[in-house]
Amino acid sequence: MKNTQTMKTAFLFGAVLVLPFSVSSPAQAQWAVYDGAAHVQTVLIAARELQQVNQQAQSLLNEATMLENQARNLANLPLSVLAPLEQSIQQTEQIVGQAQGLSYNLTSIDQAFTQTYPQALASPSSAAQMTADAQTRWQNARGAYQDGLRVQTGAVENLEATRSQIDSLVTSSQAATGALQAAQSGNQLAALQTRQLADLTAVVTAMGRAQALEGARQVESEEQGRAQLTNFLNYGTGYTPGTAQMFH
Repeated sequence: MKNTQTMKTAFLFGAVLVLPFSVSSPAQAQWAVYDGAAHVQTVLIAARELQQVNQQAQSLLNEATMLENQARNLANLPLSVLAPLEQSIQQTEQIVGQAQGLSYNLTSIDQAFTQTYPQALASPSSAAQMTADAQTRWQNARGAYQDGLRVQTGAVENLEATRSQIDSLVTSSQAATGALQAAQSGNQLAALQTRQLADLTAVVTAMGRAQALEGARQVESEEQGRAQLTNFLNYGTGYTPGTAQMFH
């Protein structure tokens, strides 16, 4: 009986000693364990990912800037002087095409020099024909000088428009936002210079035509004078003596 009581007492004492450990064991299982190496590795991974995101964002920004620059380079110049240039060139062509007398045509020039400006007056012509031919040559020379002055006047009238167009193109070139606008401005300036060269060519051609017709008139006048002198000196066989009966 005594042994039994002793065994119960020992069992209860052991249960009391074990109970706190058995009750407190779930609380000990919830405690977090800090791993420094794993935390450092996680921070490094996050830093690398952030760096990649920044690099991608910078790459997108660079691409956007490149596209914006391309858009600027492809933008057209808002100013265009090609239409006025074409109009002025057409006006110059119209003035040149209104040449009086001899036109700028090889066939008509050859025919005129065969008929009105012959190399030599082989057969005597009537005084009326000589006068008419001389009048035609004078009219051609006078009309050529008038045509030359008209072409010069047209070129001078274009100077004011040229100055205004140059100012506008230079201003547009300085304010160009892209390569295309700058190139278009330069091309239009070159076209403007071409128009000026066209005006200069027309003036030189018109004045050269006037001088040529005046020179041809003078040469033909000399030939006509030679022919007239030849006709004057060709008075026939001269006086032939003969017998005359005065009284019947």
